[in-house]
Amino acid sequence: MFCHRMWTVPEAEDKVVSLETGVKDERLKLVTEGCDPIQKDVKRGSKNIVGEVSKTPNAIQTLDKTISNLEMELATARAMQESIINGSPISDDLKIPESSGKRKYLMVVGINTAFSSRKRRDSVRATWMPQGEERKKLEEEKGVVMRFVIGHSATSGGILDRAIEAEDRKHGDILRLEHVEGYLELSAKTKTYFATAAALWDADFYVKVDDDVHVNIATLGATLARHRSKPRVYIGCMKSGPVLAQKGVRYHEPEYWKFGEEGNKYFRHATGQLYAISKDLASYISINQHVLHKYANEDVSLGSWFIGLDVDHIDDRRLCCGTTDCEWKAQAGNICVASFDWTCSGICRSVDRMKDVHRRCGEGKNALRTATF
Repeated sequence: MFCHRMWTVPEAEDKVVSLETGVKDERLKLVTEGCDPIQKDVKRGSKNIVGEVSKTPNAIQTLDKTISNLEMELATARAMQESIINGSPISDDLKIPESSGKRKYLMVVGINTAFSSRKRRDSVRATWMPQGEERKKLEEEKGVVMRFVIGHSATSGGILDRAIEAEDRKHGDILRLEHVEGYLELSAKTKTYFATAAALWDADFYVKVDDDVHVNIATLGATLARHRSKPRVYIGCMKSGPVLAQKGVRYHEPEYWKFGEEGNKYFRHATGQLYAISKDLASYISINQHVLHKYANEDVSLGSWFIGLDVDHIDDRRLCCGTTDCEWKAQAGNICVASFDWTCSGICRSVDRMKDVHRRCGEGKNALRTATF
């Protein structure tokens, strides 16, 4: 329909009156035919405003994430500048990786393990961790990196280290950290893992999981992908357990006095079996790792590092299913991300039971192949 019409001005008597009448008649005709330019502009403007408003939350979220990443890079640059001014050598942790051409990944999954846990690692390899070419394809096609994470023994180059090196030559799935292994050093290991992983792989998320936990990788990837556009994300099963002041008990907190009166509880933090943090939080840990305080329990330590930061704590209970309820949840189509036994803080007798849990609670052989993140 053509709405830009013209009419000739009458040259008869009472020219002004005729002109006004003609304008009114034509205007009435335009309105009747739906071509009133003023109304069209108002409608068009309203539609544009509604469309822009609907996009606003996503736009703000994306901008917030971009700003967060830039702040982390700026903090790194300032730390480097300070080192140069003071004449100190620049730590590898502060070197900004080349962003151009660097592969982008969805997530890096670090499986925390120990020298004595060879059988646990093999049980994971035989179930939920792809091997060989499948694992390489997972990295290249899906952007998912998976590695067992371990440091060094107190006697570097000893029999324990040589055994791990031989295992890695066979499987190629072990990430070695500049860290001395020890149960009481898990908080330090966690810091080193996130800093190392963030330096090696440019990923949206960095995951830590224990080697006695069953994980559905495709479901984990889909879960994290939903939070991709958000800045400063901390995902896990959030809890707030008691601060144990009594010596000799499991999970004793030597610094219990910092948490107030006896019987108090910790602040909210993700349980240690599996949790994930976004890239900007991993960068924050990397930059500040030398001044981040370590508590006795690594999950408490991680939660404490985010106190005072504008962090989005996401409590997702599918990251902590039991090994009994994960089966009926899978049958109902609500597949768990991670499954373990709370009584054992992992799957009880995981070496013997991992295959059974995988059979009952696994997402299926084709889940990873068909997954899109």
